[in-house]
Amino acid sequence: MNLVFFDIECASVYKTMAKICAFGYVVCDENFNITAKEDILINPKGSFHLTDAKGEKGLVLPYKYADFKKYDDFRTVYPKIKALLEDENNVAAGHATYNDVNYLNLETRRFKLPSFNFSFSDTQLIYMTMTGGFSRQYGLEYITKDLNVEFTPHRAADDAYATMRVAEAMCRQHGCGFAELEKKFNITRGRIADYNIVRPRSTGYSEYTETRRALKEERSRARRDFYVYLSRKKRRPEGKLKGKIFNFARCIEDDIALSEGLLDKIYAAGGEYTQKLAQCNIYCAPEGDGSVRTRTALSKEGLPVITLEQLRELLQ
Repeated sequence: MNLVFFDIECASVYKTMAKICAFGYVVCDENFNITAKEDILINPKGSFHLTDAKGEKGLVLPYKYADFKKYDDFRTVYPKIKALLEDENNVAAGHATYNDVNYLNLETRRFKLPSFNFSFSDTQLIYMTMTGGFSRQYGLEYITKDLNVEFTPHRAADDAYATMRVAEAMCRQHGCGFAELEKKFNITRGRIADYNIVRPRSTGYSEYTETRRALKEERSRARRDFYVYLSRKKRRPEGKLKGKIFNFARCIEDDIALSEGLLDKIYAAGGEYTQKLAQCNIYCAPEGDGSVRTRTALSKEGLPVITLEQLRELLQ
């Protein structure tokens, strides 16, 4: 069984089109002995519009863009790439592989070619599952630094090579082969067939996303309950907090048992509460809170920002 690590660079990427300009791959055996490495350069049949993952900053690829006109377009290299990835003796893998598989899918649609049909693994997902770091999408550069793997970014074959070395480092760390590594962390390979793509999955990541979904629903319910409770409050015409309009950090709002009690005391003392930070004249957040709302409040000149303990003293 061979392992095929591949990476793709695009001249431009849009929602329904990805113009591939480079397909890099490394083939190795199960002991990570390299048998082939190649950068296949492709005429993207379009101009270069390079952006980062957020579609903002321009990227620079280590190629001379004018040279791409000398190469064949995707239709010519398609049979070679298809044979490589669909070979039953090969296991295809990459970093954030779903993106590259989607690029292939978009190009086959663009040139009216038959769909790719193969399964694929993802070293990014394996790394996230191995470390339990599901809160962010780790870039290849970050992972190579963490695993002490040498990395030269954005030449497709070199990215594929670095991805292979990442897989090798994880296998050595756990004393197993690549298939055993996938099994150890309950990785289910992704698949493309008939232009449909199924993402790779891991039990750990699925449990994480389910927990996040449940927490998000809980926060939404708490926020709804808070605003319903707030809508029923009526300010007393007089009191020591007359003219004081409060706003809380989200974490206080979401703690219904806490926030409702605070609202009762604020309104009983003639104060008010607003859902909009811009309309308050006293802001309250727990000490050390680093939420966006709290950072915004701290940046507002002249807005008093008090801790929860200070608010409780004020309400005594």
